[in-house]
Amino acid sequence: MNDDRPRALKLLYLVEGYTDIRFVIGLSEISQLTMIVPERQYFDSGLAERVAQADVSVDVIRIRGGRAAFQVRSLATLLRIAGKFDVILSQEMLRGSLNANVAGRLRHVPVVTYMAMPPLQYFRCRTVHGPLGRLRSIMGELVIGALMTINGRLSSRSLALGPYLQDIVSKFSGRTGPNHYYGVDTTIFRPASKAERAGLRRLHDLPGERPLIFLASRISHEKDPKTALAACALLRKQGVDLVLLNLSGGWREFLELARSELGSDAESWVIARPAAHPILEVADYFRAADVTVQASLEEGLGLSPLESLACGTPVVATDVGGMGRVLPPYALLTPPRAVEAMASAIRRALARSPETEAMTQAGLQYVIANWSRDAAFSELKKTLRNVVSES
Repeated sequence: MNDDRPRALKLLYLVEGYTDIRFVIGLSEISQLTMIVPERQYFDSGLAERVAQADVSVDVIRIRGGRAAFQVRSLATLLRIAGKFDVILSQEMLRGSLNANVAGRLRHVPVVTYMAMPPLQYFRCRTVHGPLGRLRSIMGELVIGALMTINGRLSSRSLALGPYLQDIVSKFSGRTGPNHYYGVDTTIFRPASKAERAGLRRLHDLPGERPLIFLASRISHEKDPKTALAACALLRKQGVDLVLLNLSGGWREFLELARSELGSDAESWVIARPAAHPILEVADYFRAADVTVQASLEEGLGLSPLESLACGTPVVATDVGGMGRVLPPYALLTPPRAVEAMASAIRRALARSPETEAMTQAGLQYVIANWSRDAAFSELKKTLRNVVSES
């Protein structure tokens, strides 16, 4: 009996920096997956441990050394093995994708790049905490622009996370399409009843009655945790006995920032812990929270706010980048670095007025309809197969 089902796609996934276990698992479900990763980031991020725990079917090629070593060694590896694969998927449109595109052209393998963050805009955010120097700023922007131009021209397809990034990528590539990264698994990210919320708070040793504000993002120059801290501190001065929680790889830096900005009083209401497992644990915190806050200076999309909405938890976010494009009907948006406006929005979200409740429920339906995990990987699989068939 003949089996007419198409064979599994042989996919080579090039990771320049960090990637999410949810994306890795999804790729392994739609392909025969091999990853090339920088060794230090692979272990430091906890991805190696999570891959082992998940028993993911993936071959991992680890590249030792810093950026320069990765650039040289990953290119040599790509040139050696690229011909064994149907397609290369490359993270972002910078130096790693340059290697992927060079190897793809030389080995006649199509390359698909995907962008989940705006590189030039993120680079500019670094000046918020001090100038980079005129020459360094100019050189950095020139290099980023050149890499995006080259990769846009060489790649078979350039995918982007959400409409904001798609507009950016389309300036560099005429073969641009949407990408939903790992989407939102609405079987995990789902609303909690009052009793479930109380149980989750007990389970994770969180305050039972005090308003809980969840800052889900990592701590980096473009995320602006200082504004979120200041807004919550202002609300506390106004009599709101809230607690601010951060889960991230930079949780120690967040605690240090809280102490330096707010003094010893911060210890009574600021909680910071290592990043929770994105599949097994993090949804619990969205479901237990009263409000999710995202104070970014720039954002490609903002999957955390979408995960919060999927849990029926109100979102307060800055009106920047992809969040400004996607969230207006579903979240309370404020200008970046506007402490008083963010504090006022958090107060409104905590009040759970009919208006904000309706907004959050509309957001829940929007995520279910447009950002589901199953649809994200089904669409990516279709795109990859189309690229292979066209090559």
